[in-house]
This record gives sequence, C-alpha cells and structure tokens, in this order.
Amino acid sequence: MIPGTGTAVNIATVLLGSVIGRYAGHLLPERTRQLVTDALGLVTLLIAATSALAVLSEDLSDAVGDAAPLLIVLGSVLIGGIAGSLARIEERVEGLGGWLQRRLAGGASGADRRRFVEGYVVASLIFCTGPLTILGSLSDGLGLGADELYLKSVLDGFAAIAFAAAFGWGVAASVLTIAVVQGGLTVVGMVLGDVLSDAQVAAITATGGVLLVGVALRLLDLRRVAVADLLPALLMAPVLVTTVTALA
Repeated sequence: MIPGTGTAVNIATVLLGSVIGRYAGHLLPERTRQLVTDALGLVTLLIAATSALAVLSEDLSDAVGDAAPLLIVLGSVLIGGIAGSLARIEERVEGLGGWLQRRLAGGASGADRRRFVEGYVVASLIFCTGPLTILGSLSDGLGLGADELYLKSVLDGFAAIAFAAAFGWGVAASVLTIAVVQGGLTVVGMVLGDVLSDAQVAAITATGGVLLVGVALRLLDLRRVAVADLLPALLMAPVLVTTVTALA
C-alpha cells in the first residue's frame, strides 16, 4: 500500500460528504440544521469522553506512575495553551479560513463569511485532533496499513454531511488541514519509524479528548473555547511523558 493512501481517501470522503450536505442541507429548515449541530456537539462530547479515558491507560501509569497521568494531561493543556495563545494560533487559523472564503466565495455576506470560517475551524479541529488521526497517519507512514484512516474516512464523511448542512463550504475547505496534518504525520512515520511509545500515545489521546470537549462546547454554543490555541498540548503530552519517565 502506498503511504498517503489513507489520507487521500479521507480527503475524498470529506469532500463527498461536504457536497452532499451542502446541496441537501438547504432542504432542511433552520431549526433542524441547528438541531443537527447540537447533536454533533453531544456526539463530540461522547468521543471526547472515550478519548480522555486514555488517561487511565495501564501503559501510561506503568511508565510514569499512578499519580502522574492526570498531571501530565493538565500540564500539557496549560503549557500548550499558553504557547498557542502567544503564537495566536486560533487567530491565524481563522485568518486562513477568511482567506479561503474570500478566494472561494468572495461575494458572500458577512453572516455567510462567519459561517464559512466557523465551519472551517470546527471541522479542521474535529477531523484532526482525534486518536485515529495520529495513530492512523503514523501507521500509514510506517507501512503497517491505513485501516485506522479508512475507518476515520467513513466517520468523517458522515460527519461532513451534517457539518456542511449547518456551516456550508467551510467544511470542505478543511481538507487542506487534513492534508497538511495527516500528510505530515505520515511523513514522520516514514522518516523516523516507530517514534511514539504506547504511553505517549495514551497521553496524546487523553489530551486530545480534553481538546474535543472544547470543540463540543463551541458546537453547543455554550462557550467559544479557542481550541486551536490548545493544539500545542498534543505536542507537549509525549514530551512530558518522556520527562517524567526520565526523572522517575
């Protein structure tokens, strides 16, 4: 199997789902589209909870001790959030979404422009922060197959239908983020080999679950959490695992 095939399939399913959602979404009344968004928020909370349970992983506790896993997730989110805020990642991602909107739909109204940007940001975060993104892309690069990415492709395709019905073409634009993130991780797998231990993967998964809670809060319109600013937490998690393991 050629490395990168999983990401290519993922991009295709998101594009297909976006087209279906965009052209079928207008058939639904506004209250129904809002209900779909709320349902996605609730399901995202469920996914976040299952991911966050990785903090209880035996691999992680064996590596860093029973008391450290929760502190590692907390430290990752705090340090990563501070770094991301200083780097203004959320602002830059929204700026990229605005640029894409102007290029792809320059004549849209202010409300449509905001909906495009929100769709791009939310879809990019959901499609690229889950455990299947990391594990599947690395596995693809290592030549172990892309089964995780194929599963993710199916899930993302159905999610894209619902998101595009609510947010429009901004969801389709998220394929650029998928290509960069998953493609980059696939290259990392090809170049560096099996670089992450099971403990590090568990820490990343648990931290990703926390970030998905923030995405769910945005979808439910409860609080506009700057989740993109928290993305460096996914890089901090394996670093803190390595640090704590070395000090133990």
